[in-house]
Amino acid sequence: MKRSRINQIMAAADEMIRHHGFALPPFAHWSPDEFRARRDVAGRVIEGRCGWDITDYGQGRFDELGLFLFTLRNGQLADLQRGGGMCYAEKLLISRQDQLSPMHTHALKAEDIINRGGATLVVELFGSDEAGNFAPDRGGLVRCDGIDRPYEPGEKLRLAPGESVTLMPGDWHAFWGEGGDVLIGEVSTVNDDLTDNIFREPIGRFAEIEEDEAPTHLLVSDYDRWLLA
Repeated sequence: MKRSRINQIMAAADEMIRHHGFALPPFAHWSPDEFRARRDVAGRVIEGRCGWDITDYGQGRFDELGLFLFTLRNGQLADLQRGGGMCYAEKLLISRQDQLSPMHTHALKAEDIINRGGATLVVELFGSDEAGNFAPDRGGLVRCDGIDRPYEPGEKLRLAPGESVTLMPGDWHAFWGEGGDVLIGEVSTVNDDLTDNIFREPIGRFAEIEEDEAPTHLLVSDYDRWLLA
């Protein structure tokens, strides 16, 4: 993706988030130079990979296959493993109309996916086999707004604003906006985007960046090069 395109997506996402009554934390608005100047006090932001995240899954077709994310807070795997401390994470996502987030699951993360506003969020579901692999002939059980319900393989949940689904490890899912763009909330256990996204098809998690202009704000995938080098 071109950096200029990423800058445009950031600006549009910030506008949509504000339109729905949310505001991003102060570090969201730091310039790259401000982030560098504050990196010593922003260790938990950097370590938790909190911040801007825009992906086309390495395929170069963001409008068809892509996702906007902003990680607001993220705990530590060590706390999750010992069963105490900051064991949770929270994100805001934007899924555009007919923009696919491809079929995937997580080995560790359980997550609530919440339609925070906009159009309808479609979530397509499949179950796993005994080894956790994608199973096209298996369904499962999910919780929708506190109510447990079974799902058939390939069933498509349609979530209106305010509605949610709880997905457990082994629930294979893809999602997109239907009828317009959707602001999504994600509340989960500790999030690890480097190792805990298991895609049905071989695909990249992060975009490759073409630096055609300076970044407005850093992506989480920029931190290693811009802040830790």
